[in-house]
Amino acid sequence: MDRDHAAAGGRRLRRRIRGILLFFIIGLALSGATAIPLRWEVDLLARAFPLPTAAAGSVPGLAAWIARVREGLHATYARYPFIAYGTDWLAFAHFLLAILFVGPLVDPVRNRWVLTFGMIACVLVIPWALVLGAVRGIPLGWRLVDCLFGVFGVIPLWLARRWAVEWGRSDAGS
Repeated sequence: MDRDHAAAGGRRLRRRIRGILLFFIIGLALSGATAIPLRWEVDLLARAFPLPTAAAGSVPGLAAWIARVREGLHATYARYPFIAYGTDWLAFAHFLLAILFVGPLVDPVRNRWVLTFGMIACVLVIPWALVLGAVRGIPLGWRLVDCLFGVFGVIPLWLARRWAVEWGRSDAGS
C-alpha cells in the first residue's frame, strides 16, 4: 500500500512540475516572440496611449516614454535597420532557453540543475536591469518592471525544483 501511495504522490508531483514548467516555457517563448515585431508593437502602444491621455496620466510619463521609444525605433530602423537584428537574437535566446527547460519537463529529478540555472538567471535579471537600464537611460519604473520578470520567473522554477527534490526523495525511499 505504501508503494501505491508513493506512486500516486510521484504522479501528482510530476503533474505539478509539468504544469508549472509548461507555463514557464510558454512565457519564455511568448516573451521572445514579442521581441521580433518591436516597432509594430510600440506603434500599437503609441496608438493606445497618445499624448496626452487620462490613462497615461495614471502612470507618470507613460505616454511620453512610449512616444520617445517609438520615435527612437522609427529613426533607428529608417537609418540603421540592421540594429533590429539584435532583438531578433534576443528572441532567439528566449526560444533556446525555453527549449532548455524541456529537459526538466521530461525528467525533473535528473535535470534539477536546469531549474537551478534558471533561478540564478532570474535573480541576475535584477542587477542587470537596474545597472544597464540606468546606463541606457531607462526610467526607474521601467527597470523595476523588468526586474519583475526575474522575481516572477524565479517562483515557478523554485516550486518545480522543490517538487523535483521531493519526488527524487520519494523515489529513493520506495
